[in-house]
Amino acid sequence: MAGTFHLNAAVEHFQLVLDRCPVSHPDHAAALANLALARLKGYIFDDFQDIDSTISLFREALTLRPQRHPDRPLSLYNLTEALKWRYLKENTTADIREAARLYHELLPLCPDGTYLRSIAAGTGVDNVIDECNNLPTDASDEGICLRRVVLELCPVGHQRRPRALDELFWAFRLRFIQSGNIDDLDEGIQFLREAVSLCPKGHTDRDSYLNNLAHSLGYYRFNHSGNPNDLDEAISLHEEALRLRPVGHESRDFSLDTLGGALVIRFNKRGAIDDITRGITLHREALTLRPPGHPRRHATLNNLGIALQRRYDKLDVSEDLGEAIDLYRESLRLKPLDDPERHVPLRNLSSVLCSRFRLTQKNEDIKEAINLCQESLASLPLLHPRRCLSHVSLQRAYLSRYRVQHNPTDLSSAMEHFRQSSTHLTEGFPQRIHEAIDWALQAEIYQHGSALEAYQVCLQLFDDHVMTRSSIISRREAATTYPGMQSLPVDAASCAIRRGNLQHAVELMEHGRGQQWSLVSRLRTPLEDLESMSPELARKVSELNKRLAGAQGSAGSTDRAAADRAAIEYRSLTRQWESAVAEIRNVQGFSRFLLPPAYEDLQAAARHGPVIILIASQYSCGAIIVPTSGEPHHVPLSSISFADLNTLKERFTKEIRRASRMNPMETRKDLIVLLRIVWNEIMLPIVDVLENVLKLERRSRIWLCPTAAFTSIPLHAANPFLTKADHSKEPCLEDLYICSYTPTLSALVRSRQLMKKRATPSFVAIGQGQPGTGKGKALLAVDSELQLVHELIPATANRTIVSGDAATRAGALESLEENTWVHLACHGKQDPAQPYYSHFVMRDEHLTLLDIMERDIPRAEFAFLSACHTAVGDEKTPDEVIHLAAGLQFSGFKSVVGTLWEVDDSVAKHVVEGFYKYMFYPKEEGVMDCTKAAWALNCATHAVKTKVPLEQRMVFIHIAILFSYRCFVGWNVFTECTCIPLDSFAPSSSA
Repeated sequence: MAGTFHLNAAVEHFQLVLDRCPVSHPDHAAALANLALARLKGYIFDDFQDIDSTISLFREALTLRPQRHPDRPLSLYNLTEALKWRYLKENTTADIREAARLYHELLPLCPDGTYLRSIAAGTGVDNVIDECNNLPTDASDEGICLRRVVLELCPVGHQRRPRALDELFWAFRLRFIQSGNIDDLDEGIQFLREAVSLCPKGHTDRDSYLNNLAHSLGYYRFNHSGNPNDLDEAISLHEEALRLRPVGHESRDFSLDTLGGALVIRFNKRGAIDDITRGITLHREALTLRPPGHPRRHATLNNLGIALQRRYDKLDVSEDLGEAIDLYRESLRLKPLDDPERHVPLRNLSSVLCSRFRLTQKNEDIKEAINLCQESLASLPLLHPRRCLSHVSLQRAYLSRYRVQHNPTDLSSAMEHFRQSSTHLTEGFPQRIHEAIDWALQAEIYQHGSALEAYQVCLQLFDDHVMTRSSIISRREAATTYPGMQSLPVDAASCAIRRGNLQHAVELMEHGRGQQWSLVSRLRTPLEDLESMSPELARKVSELNKRLAGAQGSAGSTDRAAADRAAIEYRSLTRQWESAVAEIRNVQGFSRFLLPPAYEDLQAAARHGPVIILIASQYSCGAIIVPTSGEPHHVPLSSISFADLNTLKERFTKEIRRASRMNPMETRKDLIVLLRIVWNEIMLPIVDVLENVLKLERRSRIWLCPTAAFTSIPLHAANPFLTKADHSKEPCLEDLYICSYTPTLSALVRSRQLMKKRATPSFVAIGQGQPGTGKGKALLAVDSELQLVHELIPATANRTIVSGDAATRAGALESLEENTWVHLACHGKQDPAQPYYSHFVMRDEHLTLLDIMERDIPRAEFAFLSACHTAVGDEKTPDEVIHLAAGLQFSGFKSVVGTLWEVDDSVAKHVVEGFYKYMFYPKEEGVMDCTKAAWALNCATHAVKTKVPLEQRMVFIHIAILFSYRCFVGWNVFTECTCIPLDSFAPSSSA
C-alpha cells in the first residue's frame, strides 16, 4: 500500500508540474514524459489501468522532440516500453509492430557505450524481435515491411538473425502462394539460403531451414519455373535434412514426407523407378510416425496417395489405384470444411476417380470426380495459382467422359477448361505450356474449332517463358523440355493451312521458328527510326538492351544463390524493358514494335524473289510460296508423308556417309536415287507453281525456308537426272533458279536492312590445318586454300591471312570483328547434345557458337565457311536453326556460305576456287559485292562437276541476303545456264 501511495503522489506531483508547463514552455515535453513514466509504472504493477492515455502522453512528448533533438532517442525508448507492456497485457499486435519500427529508428541514434544503448540494444530489442517472430505469418505489404524491419534489427552476427530470415521467407512464400508472383518466391528463397549459411553443421535449427529451402525449391519453384537444377538441389538438401533427423527425432516425419514428395516429382518428370519406389517407402514410414489423431496425418495420406497414383499412371501397377482412392478419402475426411488447403485432397480424389473411370467406365466415378473438382474450384479465390490445377482436373474428367459417352457438351466443357488452365495468369509457365500443348493435340484429334487458338496461346506462352531465362543455354533447355513443343510451329501452320488462312500460317510459322535467335535479336534492333520520333525513348530502350545483353549468361552459375540473384535481376530488367517497349508502341508508326511480324511485314523477305516455306507436320506436308506481291500460294505435297520425310532424311545421312568413303570418280547411284525423290515428290510440284502460276523466269532467285525433317534434306540439289530426246539434260533445280536458304523470313528482312550500311571492304582468310593434340587430323590442303583465296581477292582490298600459331580462338574472334569478309578453313564440329557448343577448331581453344553469338559485328558482310557441319541444324530443336552459319548471320554477317556435312578439304578446294573466281569476275574491277554469293556458288558447283564428286558439290549452301542483278550486266541472265566456264578465267598459280 505504501508503494501505491507514493506512486499516486508522484503522479499527482507530475500532473501539477505539467499543468504549470504549458505547450509553449521549454520543459513541457519533459513534464509529459515524467508523468507518463509514473503512470506506466503504475500500469506495470497493476495499480493503474488507463494505459491508452499514458501512451498518448509519450506520443505527445515525442512529437515535441523532432529529428536531431537530443532527447528524441529517450522519447522513442519510453514509447517502445509502453507499447511493449500494453502488448504483453492486452496482446494488441499493432503495439509490437509499432515497437519494432520505433526500435528501428532508435538504435542508430544510440552510440556505443552510452547508457541508452545498453538498455535499448539488449533485452529490450531482443524481446521485441522474439515477439514479432512469434506473430502469425502475414503476407500483406505491411506484414512483409514489418519482417524487413525485424531483420534489420538483427544485423549479421546477431543470434536471432536466422530466425528473422526464416520468418521473412515464410511471408514471401505465402504471398507467392496467394498471387503466383515468382519474384516473391525467389526473394524468400534468398533469405532462406542465408539462414542456412548462418547455421553450420551442428546448429540446432539447420535441419528445419534445410527442409524449408528444399521444399520451396523442389515443390514450389520447380513446379512454377521447371528448372531441373532446382529439383536436384532440393533432393540433395532433403537428404541432408533427413540425416540430421535420425530415428526418434521429433521432426523426422516432416523430412520423410518432403523428401518422398520430391522424389515422386522427379519420377514424374524423368521416370526413374528407383525414385518412385523410394518415395513410396518414405511416405509409408512417415505415415507410421503420424498415427490416427496426429494433426498432420491428412498430409501424409494425401502425399502417399499422390505417389501411388503416379506409379499407377506410369507403370500401371493396378493395386495402387484402389489404395490411392482410399488414402485420398481418408485425407479428405480429416480436413475441416474451412481448411484453406481442402482443395488439394478434393482435386486429387477427383483425379484418381477419373483414372478409375477410364479403366471401368462406371458413371458414378466420373460424376463424383466432376463434383469434387467443381467444389475444389469454388473454394479458391480467382487469382489463386492452384485454380489452374482444378481446371486441369476438370478438362481431364470431361474429356474422359466424352471419349466414352460422346456427348458434345463434354467436349466443349473440356476445351473451355483447357483454355482456362492455359491462360491462368498466376500459374507458372510449365504447367500452362503443358496444358496448351495438350489442348492443341486434343483439339486436333477431335477436330474442335479451338485448335488454332490453342496453338497461338501455346506459342505466346512459350515465348514468354523462354524470355524469363537469363542464359542462352537455359533457353534451349526450356525449348527441349516439353514433349510436342518441337513440332508446334509446323503443326500450327498446318492447322492454319487446313483452315484456309495461308497468311496466318506464315505468321504462326515465323512466330514459332527461331525463337532462340529472335529473343536475343530483340536486344539488337536498330533504333534509328525511333530516335527521330522519340530520342528519349530510343536512349532508354538502348540502355536497357545493353544491360539485358550484359545480364545474359551462356550457362548457369554453380553458385546457386548467385544464380538466383542473377535471375531476379534479369527479370527486373526484363520488366523495365517490356515497359519501355509498351511506351514505344504508343508512338505513332511504332504500334507493332517487336511484336511477332504480320504477313505484310514478312512478305518483304520476298522482295527479290519468292520464299518457299516447306512445312513438315504430322497432320500434312506442303509448301507455302510467299511471292513478291499478292497472296501466298499453297503447294500440297500429297505424295510424301511426314514419315516418308523422316525416312528420306535418314537415308540421306546414311548415303552421304557412304559416299565419303567411295572413289571420287565412282557414280553415286544411291544418292542420285534420293535426289530424284526430292525432285519428283517435293520440288517439282513447287517448280510447277513457280513457272506456271507465278511465271517466274529462269535463273531468278528463290529462297528455301525448310522446317523439321526438311532441314536435313539437301533441297537445293533436287535433280531429275533425266536426258531429253535431243540428248540434253533435263534441268535440275539449280539450273532453273539461284537457290539460297534462310532460317526465317525475319532473318532475311533483317539482313537486308543491315545492308543499308556498308563499310569499306576488308578480307581475312583464317585457317587452322594443324589443330592441337586430340582436336582432329591435320588438314593438309588448308594453307594452299588460304593462299589460293588470298590471290583471288581483288588487289584493291585489304587482305590478310591468319593461320598456324596465330589462328587461335582469340585471334579468330579478333579477325571476325575487324573484317567485313571472312574465309574460314578448319575443322568444324556440330555438337548434337548442346549445339551452342558447336565450334571451329583453333590451335588452342575451340571457337564456339556462343563465342560468335556474344559478338555484335555490324560491319560484317560475308563469310565462307570451308569447314565441316557448319549449317547442320539441331536434332532436338530443328526449327531453331542453331548452327555455326546461323550464328555468324545473327552476329551481323549478311551472307554466309556453309556446309551441311563433312568437307573433303582437298576436293572442296575446287569449289572454293570456282566460287571466288565467279565472285570477283571481272577481277580487274576490284568490286567486292556479297550479293553475288549465291550466283557465284551456283556457277562454281556447275563448273566443277567433272572434278568434284556429287556429295562434295552439294555440301555447300548459301544462306540469306538479296541478289544483285548488277552482277549480270552484259551477260545473258535468263538462259538455261549463265555460268561462264572456269576456263575463261586466267589460271591461278595455286590451282
